Amino acid sequence: MKIAVLDDDQVQLQAISQVIENAGFRPSPFSRGHALISALRRDTFDLLILDWNLPDRSGIEIVGWVRANLTPPPPMLLVTSRVEDEDVVEALNAGADDYLGKPLSPIVLEARVRALLRRAYEHTGAQTDQEVYDGITFNISTTTVLREGETIAMTPKEFALARLLFRNTHRALSRTYLLETVWGNEPHLNSRSLDMHISRVRSKLNLRPQNGYRLTPVYSYGYRLERTGGTDADTPTTE
Repeated sequence: MKIAVLDDDQVQLQAISQVIENAGFRPSPFSRGHALISALRRDTFDLLILDWNLPDRSGIEIVGWVRANLTPPPPMLLVTSRVEDEDVVEALNAGADDYLGKPLSPIVLEARVRALLRRAYEHTGAQTDQEVYDGITFNISTTTVLREGETIAMTPKEFALARLLFRNTHRALSRTYLLETVWGNEPHLNSRSLDMHISRVRSKLNLRPQNGYRLTPVYSYGYRLERTGGTDADTPTTE
């Protein structure tokens, strides 16, 4: 999971980012609100941790921008030294999903982050051997895919990419997010590889509108998998 951290205090920014990294997530640090908004226009983040008081745009303003411009918006945790009841109410009414006062406790911060991710993404932390999306079964231990009883031969990267797309149905995922999540840090990876793998996943799983799914590019951003009929695929079933 990729988490944006916004704080103009470099000590706090580094400390929060370290907690996120130690928890097994990927932190992306920002010290200015405009820099985060610029990143949000071109990349995908699973959660935002926002300081309230910033030199350019406040955390509350960032929350409002996200709610107005991203569909669906990622969960947002506001962290601040402002801990009066009226501050908490203002932040939650503005659209923040949770609120945490400074000084931060690392174990409480991690617990709040995990709770927000569980609520937003049902698969987070789930220890299951199968995920089923409207007749398409991902067998995690064997990295194989079944569709209507037929085994679909896929490479490990194709399997990981397809599973990531199905876990995020109706959510646009940036090219950077897809590459980082599936390929990790491979500095010499040709970005064209993503397009080829997308094409293979679409073909092998027959992701066509007439078959219930549409896998399409999002201009200058990435890709989105959409369910074109019914709602069964929006939430996975696990076994």
